[in-house]
Amino acid sequence: MAKVTFNTERCKGCGLCIPVCPKQIISLDTSAFNAKGYHVAGVKEMDKCIGCASCARMCPDVVITVEK
Repeated sequence: MAKVTFNTERCKGCGLCIPVCPKQIISLDTSAFNAKGYHVAGVKEMDKCIGCASCARMCPDVVITVEK
């Protein structure tokens, strides 16, 4: 099973990772903010992640790590 982690303090909530996920399991957490005041992205259903790393490749700030 793949594991995706987000460095939430570096995430600026740009949302570029959301449309590239083939499983559509990434979303912005609108109920929380990081220290800079951004809503951060995260995985809703980790068990559905296939570990393709499309999200990590798309992230301009290198905040996403995918481990298989």
